Amino acid sequence: MFSRRQFLGLPVLLAAGRALAFGDQARFTFAQVRHAGRWDPRPDGLSRLAWEIAKRTSIETSPVVKAIGFADPELFYYPLAVLSSDSGFPAPAENEIAELRRYLSYGGFLLVDDASGARGGPFEQSARLLVSRIVPGAQLARIPREHVVYKSFYLLDGPAGRVAATPDLEGLELGGRVAVLYSGNDLVGALARDALGAWEFEVSPGGELQREKCIRLGVNIAMYALCLDYKEDQVHIPFIMKRRRI
Repeated sequence: MFSRRQFLGLPVLLAAGRALAFGDQARFTFAQVRHAGRWDPRPDGLSRLAWEIAKRTSIETSPVVKAIGFADPELFYYPLAVLSSDSGFPAPAENEIAELRRYLSYGGFLLVDDASGARGGPFEQSARLLVSRIVPGAQLARIPREHVVYKSFYLLDGPAGRVAATPDLEGLELGGRVAVLYSGNDLVGALARDALGAWEFEVSPGGELQREKCIRLGVNIAMYALCLDYKEDQVHIPFIMKRRRI
């Protein structure tokens, strides 16, 4: 059994206000799950989010996204994995489900991002089936607005994405923490850029303010995956309330 620090692979020293890691392998790196469907619908989105995380927080990140299979033992080196598509995906094999379940039970975090932005579409159906196999009979549940994922770095009043297809984030809890987070609004799509560096997709209905909220939500999700519920400490409450009054 790994400790959480060993699992995350993030031995850090705090110096000069930045988190300094022991080499590139200790940098926070997104893992993107390869599946038999269209598994990389927003090729530049996660690397852009990694750049924003490094710019806005003390987390050192890698711009390289690791493509990885459900049953790849290297998955355990990555604290946050992303599963995405704009269409349905074939059901993983039993051994892949078992390894994903073990990854999550050891402290891993899975962000499931529906790139179609279509409520009730094929990807959502595939994602819900996957969750019901990770924990037999389990269902995704609404994440309440007071949950720490909405205040782990920025104070947010709800979810965001390229579109506003669903009013809430949903999740699956394991051991008292959210281990699987489902976004139905194409969060990563709001961050994707084209070959010339321009935003690849418009966001609606809120325009560029909505895109900024997407970036902030992405930062919050990364902070939650790394730090869990540290913001629940009472020491943070006065600071949070002061920020809300500004």
